[in-house]
Amino acid sequence: MATFCVRLLGMGLGLFMVTAGTRAEPAAAPAQPPEVKVIRAGRLISGGRVQSGQVIVVTGNRITAVGPEGGTAVPAGAKVIDLSQKSVLPGLIDTHTHIFLQGEDPALGGYDIQLLKFPLAFRAARATVAARRALAQGFTTLRDVETEGAGYGDVGIKQAIEAGYIAGPRLYVSTLSISTTGGYNLEGYAPEISVPKGAQLIDGPVEARKAAREQLANGADWLKVYMTHRSWLDRDGNLVSQPTLTVEELRAIVDEAHGWQRHVACHAYNGPGLQRALDGGCDSLEHGLELTDAQVAQMKKQGTWYVPTLAVYYYDWSPADTEAGAKDRKEAALHGASFTKALKAGVRIAFGTDAGGFPWTDPIAQEFAREVEFGMTPMQAIRSATEEAAALLGESGRLGVIAPGAYADIIAVDGDPTTDVRLLEHVGFVMKDGTVYGPMTDALR
Repeated sequence: MATFCVRLLGMGLGLFMVTAGTRAEPAAAPAQPPEVKVIRAGRLISGGRVQSGQVIVVTGNRITAVGPEGGTAVPAGAKVIDLSQKSVLPGLIDTHTHIFLQGEDPALGGYDIQLLKFPLAFRAARATVAARRALAQGFTTLRDVETEGAGYGDVGIKQAIEAGYIAGPRLYVSTLSISTTGGYNLEGYAPEISVPKGAQLIDGPVEARKAAREQLANGADWLKVYMTHRSWLDRDGNLVSQPTLTVEELRAIVDEAHGWQRHVACHAYNGPGLQRALDGGCDSLEHGLELTDAQVAQMKKQGTWYVPTLAVYYYDWSPADTEAGAKDRKEAALHGASFTKALKAGVRIAFGTDAGGFPWTDPIAQEFAREVEFGMTPMQAIRSATEEAAALLGESGRLGVIAPGAYADIIAVDGDPTTDVRLLEHVGFVMKDGTVYGPMTDALR
């Protein structure tokens, strides 16, 4: 009986295998051709040129043709987007942001409360809103330069955007950032209490290289290094900034990053720390409040990018008759002069704002007006956030231009921003990767 049952089971299994092996597979659905959109641009601003009456053909997520209306083939059945009364530009790029910061009011706890009281999930939710706000303002690409104590949260936000779960700019992320013992917040707590830090702290070239490897292995597109920390005015009224990493520590990080074909952004205000940043081979200098003539010449010779973040230094000044207020005004005065000096010397400048250092509800594009104030033409300012920013990211020809082969990242505004850059604070049309996005609701905080 047992043998008979085994035989039946064997027959059944054999029948199943034959049936499974011969079952007809459902026919695969035919691949749908990518959607084609045609944009009629009244004024096209790209590549440092202004052209009227242009047509942009978008196929899927790429631009496939650009040319004069009437002289450019328009595919049959294409969806037409009429921007013939607007200025059309490439999607804007901000190369210095912090989506995990929210410009917190010091009276509500400022920086510290974000690390001490806000769970990572809460901060990630707010970062999602920040990213969506940036996109709604026409910034289709961000280089986000560290999470300020939120670990590898920026990698997760990037993955969620790329997978289509949330809307946001394309992100180039820097994860934890790197500084030294005594070189980053949180500070001022009793020494016997261990508090979290907003950066990964290292000491010595071996630890520096290991931190670089960890961050690169966990998804960092760029490494962010703090070459200066706190700053103050000395008795003669000079701005002094505490240096952090040594040249040897920075060189270990730069060498490791470059081996991975990645790059290093160095936060530096002035003084020895800024000089170490240049001598150690940083790829982009962030802030650079006080640049000497020799340092400007060195940046020009080495090809070091300058990401000045001007506008954020005009926020929340303390009263002029206070020590903090004097420092606020000194920083702004030095910063504007340094920007002008670097611009005249031909240092390559990329648009960056430090958004997150101010609220995401404020216009990111306010930076353009500061660039113009200190010497750029409106067109130079626009290029700093398009072609130049794309070059910094290694994406020339793919981002920052409206040209065949580029990603279909396109914005539009009323009026002519080449005569009034403040118009870029009011972007009315946003396309990223060929998808059109609507405005961000002000009901979200």
